[in-house]
Amino acid sequence: MGRKVTAAIVSLWVIPVSILVNRIVPDPYMDEIFHIPQAQKYCNGDFMSWDPMITTPPGLYYLSLVHVSALFPIKYFLLLASSFPEVCSTVVLRSVNGVLAVLCSILVYEIIIHLRPGLDDRKATLFATVLTLYPLHWFFTFLYYTDVASLTAVLAMYLACMKKKYLFSALLGATAVVIRQTNIVWMFFVACSEVIDITMAHQNDSVEVDDLKASNKGTILSTLDTGVRVSSNLRRRKSKGNAKASKHSPFQKNACSTSRTSGLLQEIQAIVLTSWRIKWELLVSFSPFFFVLLAFVAFLVWNGSVVLGAKEAHVVSPHFAQIMYFSLVSAILAAPLHFTISHALDLFQSFWKNRILGISILLLALIASFLSVHFFSIAHPYLLADNRHYTFYLWRKIMKFHWSMKYLLVPFYVYSWFSIFRLLDKTRRRIWILVYFVATSSVLIPAPLIEFRYYTIPFYFLILHTNINDSRSWLLIGILYTILDAFTMTMFLFRPFQWYHEQGVQRFIW
Repeated sequence: MGRKVTAAIVSLWVIPVSILVNRIVPDPYMDEIFHIPQAQKYCNGDFMSWDPMITTPPGLYYLSLVHVSALFPIKYFLLLASSFPEVCSTVVLRSVNGVLAVLCSILVYEIIIHLRPGLDDRKATLFATVLTLYPLHWFFTFLYYTDVASLTAVLAMYLACMKKKYLFSALLGATAVVIRQTNIVWMFFVACSEVIDITMAHQNDSVEVDDLKASNKGTILSTLDTGVRVSSNLRRRKSKGNAKASKHSPFQKNACSTSRTSGLLQEIQAIVLTSWRIKWELLVSFSPFFFVLLAFVAFLVWNGSVVLGAKEAHVVSPHFAQIMYFSLVSAILAAPLHFTISHALDLFQSFWKNRILGISILLLALIASFLSVHFFSIAHPYLLADNRHYTFYLWRKIMKFHWSMKYLLVPFYVYSWFSIFRLLDKTRRRIWILVYFVATSSVLIPAPLIEFRYYTIPFYFLILHTNINDSRSWLLIGILYTILDAFTMTMFLFRPFQWYHEQGVQRFIW
């Protein structure tokens, strides 16, 4: 029932807002001027033409073909020339993301239920509904961009993998990569996350077997001698046996307890040893992912780059400051979780428990962050020239307000990352957190352009694995998202402006 309610609630705003957007902005805008004509070529059966300005693969266009053929099966398959404008119009192509947004909300609900099976349906529906309002995801639901399709494919891949449907998950991963190349990183992340869960399950099983053996041994001996002395010896042996099993297993059945008590190096050691012991099982299960990876490597060799078109504007660059921006933006968009007195005190206490190590890590993080913003902070020409994006104003009004601003923000970046780590540490193993950080960095650091759209997928993985039981926090986040969504859509629709050097109406956009 919860998934139906979630889909119905999301549809209540997707449909009217889509109608409003298409009525006020009927023509392709921004990147749509590349995507929509390309999709229309595919609708017309022309699969050989390609716009050199498009950087992403044609996955969205193939999904659009499925969508269009479902809406207009007779007209599409007959390929009537008179019906072509109607079949692949801007309105119809934009509706692809509307449908995907509803599907994405169902996936979010399913993932929440899978990760937290004891959660009440009402709360799960509330959480999923709030996450569909995430400003970057919500805004691009109404335009023909790749973001909504990319997120939907990645979440579907993740859910299938958690349900042990590895072949289907790999196929969804291939779909996600064909929509956006960087999703190969998230496919790797999903596979690693599942490997961690599998190895931990085997680790826990081995601990249970050891305990059972010790228990059986005690039972047999106790039947041979019922004396008090033997019984006490057996209790001591059993205690030693359990201690030995616990010593060799750094993980407990409770993942939350595990992440706090076991060290990262111990977790890595346990995963490596267990993975080697069940290597054939892992190879068979995850071989479909390996074939997708091989296909992606072949694509890189053939294309000579990650991006397809406009390669000179999307050169891979060491943009380490990008992960700093991500941490702060993500913390702000979940402010009720990160910027509270209780959470700040909890974070402080976690450092204070081991003051020497905590202060050392903090100093190292501050130094790394200062170096990142000083040497690896990139101002892309698109960022400096295009005043239609909010990042243009954030860069000019904040980052360029004074030369010291980018350094003054470093403590906020560091706090945001440690806050993120602290929240994840309460629900996930530390090795999982490390893999998440590596995946996020691998996606964001090579991107020279500051685009908040790039933060959507890592943010969803972050928030989905944050244990938020307080409905009040979710309501506050929902109110924050609603305000941002209303503001950005109002600016987009009702505050157009003109460029003095170019004709046409311009609009504000993320």
